[in-house]
Amino acid sequence: MSKYSKGPLDFTNLKTVGLAERGGKVKTADFASPYRKGSGVAGWLDSLPHILAGDSLRSVVDALAAARGRRRAIIWGLGGHVIKCGLAPVLVDLMRRGYATAFALNGAAAIHDFEIALAGHTSEDVEAVLPDGRFGVAEETGREMNRAIRQGDAEGLGMGESLGRRLEAAPALQAAESSLLLQAYRHGVPVTVHVAVGTDTPHMHPAADGAAIGSASHRDFRLLCAYVAGLDGGGAYLNVGSAVVLPEVFLKTVSAVRNLGHPLAGFTTVNFDFLQHYRPRVNVVERPHARSGGAGYAITGHHELMIPLLAAALIEQEP
Repeated sequence: MSKYSKGPLDFTNLKTVGLAERGGKVKTADFASPYRKGSGVAGWLDSLPHILAGDSLRSVVDALAAARGRRRAIIWGLGGHVIKCGLAPVLVDLMRRGYATAFALNGAAAIHDFEIALAGHTSEDVEAVLPDGRFGVAEETGREMNRAIRQGDAEGLGMGESLGRRLEAAPALQAAESSLLLQAYRHGVPVTVHVAVGTDTPHMHPAADGAAIGSASHRDFRLLCAYVAGLDGGGAYLNVGSAVVLPEVFLKTVSAVRNLGHPLAGFTTVNFDFLQHYRPRVNVVERPHARSGGAGYAITGHHELMIPLLAAALIEQEP
């Protein structure tokens, strides 16, 4: 005998509904199909279920293809992990094919790319060198990046263009073809770099000039605003691997462009990351489309898998 004052609720008279009447959001027509050997990336994409991320990925591919066809802006915002995972050659190829009209990098992405160009390697072992203060003090990185920024700022250039120009003039590079900064500079595709002072290792170098760093990065912010205006009516912005800085920068560009009277509606935004964070979700996927149309997508997965897959899908749908 239970000591509780109430017993379990009697379900005898509970009203049920038939499956036919209830229906369902998931139907077998939307299911995945088995991959057929030899069908390639296009066949793989067709085999995905028409459910959740399967349709989201298709929509992203369609949106980028449409943006290129309409000559609208396609802007890639890149965090450091994207570059140090070896994806610059994929992004450079997409740029040459017309799937990137501008790149926005955080400081880490610029550092990794610059080091790859100079030395053919990047990404130090932080735990090994932090105890004795050797973390972030690579001489060539700090010296050359700060020299480029200081000289470029004096000539009215942004940070991205300054770094690309410095690499172009360098006498000996170990991996020029693998540098997004350099290849974009050679192709006249703008790269902007957005830093927070103190977050990046070159800020520790004796050659660091805080005024030049701030001025060059602010100039790049205003330059990015000019390209964000080109998203109107079918462009696309992709945030790949930046959880804080670039989502915040992008939201401010959207507001500044609209504040100045430029139309900015009907575009696509995408967040690619292996974890979906708060700021990319609200500042990239959701808020920019409030009362303005367009669509935002969140695709979860490792960059070193998802970006080559996206690139392959785009290339396969070309005529």
